[in-house]
Amino acid sequence: MLDYDKEADAYDITRGGEPRAAAAADAVLDLVPESARRLLDVACGTGIVTRRLARARPALRVAGADLTYGMARMAAARLPGTIVLADSRRLPFPDGTFDAVTSVWLLHLVDDAEDVRSIVAECARVLRPGGVYVTTVDKAAAHDVGSDIDAVLAPRPRRPAPDAVPRVEAYAAAQGLVDAGRARFAGRGQGRSPRRTAADLRRGWFTLLPPGDPRTDALAARLEALPDQDRPRADPVFALRAFRKPA
Repeated sequence: MLDYDKEADAYDITRGGEPRAAAAADAVLDLVPESARRLLDVACGTGIVTRRLARARPALRVAGADLTYGMARMAAARLPGTIVLADSRRLPFPDGTFDAVTSVWLLHLVDDAEDVRSIVAECARVLRPGGVYVTTVDKAAAHDVGSDIDAVLAPRPRRPAPDAVPRVEAYAAAQGLVDAGRARFAGRGQGRSPRRTAADLRRGWFTLLPPGDPRTDALAARLEALPDQDRPRADPVFALRAFRKPA
């Protein structure tokens, strides 16, 4: 996993910046009832999406939580007084505190299935009856857009997706949550180029291909042989699922 303390300062600019954040916030709010008055953004990162959630709904009191100090520091600068440093598996809030809980780009980062289950359980616990939990699912699959880059990367080893829809549905159902809708949004500015993908590969961003592995070098060389080295291919399209806690 990346060191998010080190990545914090450059995180937004390398992840689509404000355009991606706007698309994410709009899609999330499409799944959050207008009646919601308190929202918790779990693993809020730099707060770039969290701030947009707050601005779009002035009547919605938005708080954020993140485990990484570097990320939480940046989020706190954007939303003073509303960000806490917290582990998403043990949220520091009483039961039934929030009308909505969101976790955008979190579950895919968690290697242990029990930890994913714990995160969903905690999000359900702090949700009031009738409230909605919204989360991204199948993040890795969103980057497979049918490009020549995807064709090169197709043989790479992949770990089972911790945020696969069937898994997340099962964890939500175990907490008594029921399906409450779905949405999709483009990861604007996140289309891969061959040169950048090869660099990411060599620095270990593809978790099962460590730097220096012969397979890593072979795939990077194939990427570096593709045409239009700096032309981004199509943007990924991310998926959201919403689950309601029955009243």
